[in-house]
Amino acid sequence: MGNPTLAKLKHVVALGGGHGLGRAMSALSSLGSGLTGIVTTTDNGGSTGRIRLTQGGIAWGDTRTCLNQLVPERSIAAAMFEYRFSGRGELAGHNLGNLMLTALDDLSVRPLEAINLIRSLLKVEAQLIPMSEQPVDLQAEAAGGEIIYGEVAVDNLRELPIGLGLCPTVTATPEALEAISAADLILLGPGSFLTSLMPLLLLPDLTQALRQSRAPLIYIDNLGRELSVAAANLRLRQKLDLMERAIGGQQRIDGLILGPDSDAADARQRLAIQQPLAALDIPHHHDRVLLRDALEKLVSLVG
Repeated sequence: MGNPTLAKLKHVVALGGGHGLGRAMSALSSLGSGLTGIVTTTDNGGSTGRIRLTQGGIAWGDTRTCLNQLVPERSIAAAMFEYRFSGRGELAGHNLGNLMLTALDDLSVRPLEAINLIRSLLKVEAQLIPMSEQPVDLQAEAAGGEIIYGEVAVDNLRELPIGLGLCPTVTATPEALEAISAADLILLGPGSFLTSLMPLLLLPDLTQALRQSRAPLIYIDNLGRELSVAAANLRLRQKLDLMERAIGGQQRIDGLILGPDSDAADARQRLAIQQPLAALDIPHHHDRVLLRDALEKLVSLVG
């Protein structure tokens, strides 16, 4: 491919969860249906956690957050989807979008159908696929040997766990594997390292797809310090080692998008674009235009 550009790519796949994945996808929203997000589904906190506790099913919070950032125009449907109940009753704190996805999941054959119905309602062109359509939780083995269950508990660890896993063992959504197989470019991050990015890399069939893919894999590093103490203390080289160990391929990550505070010396001869990326309103969020510009530069190098 001579002089590759983002616009020339037929299929870009982004992996992650929550605000980070939504930010990356919204920066590339002009790709329309050529953009696919594979979303982490291990959240067990807040409104999502309460719904899972009482209704079961997969975690919807990260998918809802991504959809909110991909809505092309403000509408009554979009306002409803973002609405959060106040007060002190049973609905207090619940997000209507989570409840809508839960209801549509009950009415549908599979969770992916529920997401597609909401995409149609909100006029979101980019595709969103849950990493698995089976309910699953994150678990960790703490430094002292204790087994910690749930994303919230893992985020509260003070030290890096000696092991991470999924409970129970689940399979990746078939469409997620197909998207990776067809990808021209794969993005990973930004996002909470232990609870948004690593859960995806704990699915053996998904990591196998990443190993077999010939598409360049780009990691987008966070701009701010993570709230998780264990994750916040990780150096860039440690993150790369942990991700590539989980994927199972030596130096599978081809390129890096780094903010000014990242240690580029940890790139270890990978191609890297390092430049200011912070949004003016929330400095630890990536500015969409700056992020797209950085990705454009890196694609021209790794393609």
